[in-house]
Amino acid sequence: MSEQNVSASAMVNVLIIDDETQIRKFLDIALRAQGYKVLQAVNGQQGLELLALQGADLVILDLGLPDLDGFDVLSELRSWSNAPVIVLSVRADEEEKVKLLDAGANDYVTKPFSVQELMARIRVLLRQAQHVVVESAVYDDGVLKVDFAHRQVFLNQQLISLTRKEYHLLNLLAQHKGQLITQPQILKELWGPTHQEDTHYLRILVAKLRGKLNDNAVHPKYIITEPGVGLRFLNSY
Repeated sequence: MSEQNVSASAMVNVLIIDDETQIRKFLDIALRAQGYKVLQAVNGQQGLELLALQGADLVILDLGLPDLDGFDVLSELRSWSNAPVIVLSVRADEEEKVKLLDAGANDYVTKPFSVQELMARIRVLLRQAQHVVVESAVYDDGVLKVDFAHRQVFLNQQLISLTRKEYHLLNLLAQHKGQLITQPQILKELWGPTHQEDTHYLRILVAKLRGKLNDNAVHPKYIITEPGVGLRFLNSY
């Protein structure tokens, strides 16, 4: 793979949801060799939680999971995520393939599969999903800097690492500085319209983001909680 292609894929997160250790290990090695970042989940619930809290650009989903039916995971995932999904299955019949595509899968690979074929399908899906929103604004108060165009965040001139969901939340709040954003608005923006009761995800996400910004819930510099209502982003410097 060329250095340019590795560089392009280095910003791409792939989530593997599969209970088979050997399959996960095989996919992890193959994906990292192509420059992708890899997240791994051993069951459906863990996969959904990782996707909700960290986000992913593409999901590889095994149908035969120990805790949840693969169709149920796909249905739940599709209610709040647009990430492309490639389904892995030992069954190759056309009826199942049609059901999966109708349920929201983007592609279908039958085990055993060649790594070259899988990588080609991943590249196709990522090209199809690629939509670059260029934002010209930069938030900079001298301590915290958010470069919206390059999706980079600096604290005291040091680049800090945020998950995709953490950045999405910070971006949403910073783009509406001073405005109150309600919990339902935030949940809909981050996880879709069917998750407006899942405030526990938001609480975890806010706590993680505050930690990385050296913010304090009691004496906040940036993220103000309006109890029972929502969040507001302030610049106190």
